[in-house]
Amino acid sequence: MRQGLLAMAVAGGIALTGCSGGGSDVERATGDGGARRDSAPMPAPGRADGGSAAPGEQRDGDDRREYAPDYRSTFALDVDTASYGFARRTLAEGRLPDPSTVRPEEFVNSFRQDYPRPDGDGFSVSVDGARTDDDGWSLVRVGLATRGEPGGTERPPAALTFVIDVSGSMAEPGRLDLVKQSLGLMTDRLRPDDSIALVTFSDTAKTVLPMTRLGDTGDGRARVHRAIEGLEPTQSTNLEAGITTGYDTAVRGRKEGATNRVVLLSDALANTGETSADGILDRISDARREHGITLFGVGVGSDYGDALMERLADKGDGHTTYVSNEEDAREVFCEQLPAHIELRARDAKAQVSFDPETVERFRLIGYDNRAVADDDFRDDSVDGGEIGPGHTVTALYAVRARPGADGRLATANVRWLDPKSRAPHEESGRIDTADLDGSLRDADEGLQVTAVAAYFADGLRAAAPPGSVDRDLPAPVPATPSLDELSERAHALPTRTKQIRDLTSAIDDAARLSGDSHQHHTSTGTPSPLGEVRH
Repeated sequence: MRQGLLAMAVAGGIALTGCSGGGSDVERATGDGGARRDSAPMPAPGRADGGSAAPGEQRDGDDRREYAPDYRSTFALDVDTASYGFARRTLAEGRLPDPSTVRPEEFVNSFRQDYPRPDGDGFSVSVDGARTDDDGWSLVRVGLATRGEPGGTERPPAALTFVIDVSGSMAEPGRLDLVKQSLGLMTDRLRPDDSIALVTFSDTAKTVLPMTRLGDTGDGRARVHRAIEGLEPTQSTNLEAGITTGYDTAVRGRKEGATNRVVLLSDALANTGETSADGILDRISDARREHGITLFGVGVGSDYGDALMERLADKGDGHTTYVSNEEDAREVFCEQLPAHIELRARDAKAQVSFDPETVERFRLIGYDNRAVADDDFRDDSVDGGEIGPGHTVTALYAVRARPGADGRLATANVRWLDPKSRAPHEESGRIDTADLDGSLRDADEGLQVTAVAAYFADGLRAAAPPGSVDRDLPAPVPATPSLDELSERAHALPTRTKQIRDLTSAIDDAARLSGDSHQHHTSTGTPSPLGEVRH
C-alpha cells in the first residue's frame, strides 16, 4: 500500500472596472442547511510496513520522500493554476498529459475556498481537519486568505508591459490569435489612468509600443489596438531577448505610485539564446529586486513549455496561468490578472509545526518545488510567494496521530513582508486532536472538491504508460481511487457550478483515455458527497 495524502493552493481574483465580479465557486456547507449527505469516507493512507516509524525514519518498504525529516513543514506560498488548465486542454484534444506537467497544488489552486478574510492586510489562518476512519489517519487542512478589495475601493494605477511571443510556433490556431484577442479585451477593460507597453520577440526582441497611458480621450487605447492588430508570427523563439527587452521597457516606463508588472504571453518553447529560466532571469535580476517588477506568465498552445514558464514565474516573484480559449482569456484578463496587479504580501511562506507528543507521522502533498528550509522561515532574504487581494492558499496534510494522544496537534504560521514597507508580519492558527473528531464524510464541500481535484492530479500521473516519465515524481497519493471511481465522486458533488462541471468532464475524459471508464454514471439514486451513488 502507498502512503500519504494531498496538498495544494487555491487562487481567487478581483475584477477590474468594467468586468463583472464572480462569487465563490465553492460554498461552505452549513450545519443545518441540508447540504451534507451520508457518504463513504475518502480512502486513508495505506501502510507499507505495518509499523510506526517516526518521521524521517526509513523502514523496509518505505520511500524516504514520503515523510518530512522532522516535525516542521515549510514552503513558499503559490497560487499558480497553469498545470490544471493545460491538462484540461490536453485531455480535450484526446491525449493524456505528460506526468511531469501535473502539479496537484495547481489543480486545487483553480478552485476557490471561502475561508474567513482578515480585516486588514496580510492573512487569516484557518486550520481544521477530519478523520479518514482508517488506521488512525486524518486529513488536516491549513487555509490562508487575504482580504479582497472593498466595493468602491480604488486600486493604484497599473503600468503593464506585455511581452508577446511572435515566433513561428505561435502561428498555430489558439496561440497568437488568442493572445491578440486577450490583449484587445484587456485594453478595453483597463482604466484611463492605467498604462500599457508592448514588446514582441522571435529571434530578436523589440519594443513596438513604449509605455502609453490609456487616458480619457480614446487616443491611447487606439494606439494600443493598432499595435496589437499589427502582431504577426515570424521566426524562432528567443525568450531571453523578450524577457530582457521587456524588463528594460518596464523600467524605462516605470510609474511612481503605480503597480508595475511584466506579463509574458508565450508557448514558452525557447530554442534560441539562453533557454534556462535561471539564465534568463539573471539578466534582469536588478529590475526585479530594485524596482519590484514581478512577472505574470500566461501560457498558450497545445505544445507548451510548462516547466520553463513555471520556473520563470516562480523565480520572477510571480504566477502562471494557462489560456486555451476566449472564455479562459476573459477569466484571466478580467479576473486573474487584476488580482495580481496589487499585492497583499511579498515573500510569503508557511510553516506548519506538528507536536511530536501527539503526531506519529505526517506528509504535505504538493509544493514539490516550493520547499523552503525550516530554518529559513524567518530569513526574509529567502524568496517566498507574492500574493494579491482575495487569494486563498490551502495546504493539506495526511496526519497519523499517536494512539490515545490528546492536546495540540499542530500550529500553522504564515510570514510575509508588507508590499510597500517590507516590514515582516506573522499570523498563526492551531488545531488540537479533539478537532479531528468529525469524519471526512461530513466535511464541507470545499474539502470535498479539494480532495477530488488532488486525486485527479495523482490519477493522471499514474495513468502515464511505463517509461513515459522523464524525471522522478513525488511518491503517489495513497489509496488513490481509479479515474472511473473518481468520476463517480465528481458527479456526486452536491454543487454543480461550471467549474465543477468542467472538472467532472476532464475526469471523464481521462478515464476514457486511460481505459478506466465503465460508463456507469446513469444512476438516478441520491448522490453522496464523495462516495458512491446511494439508492
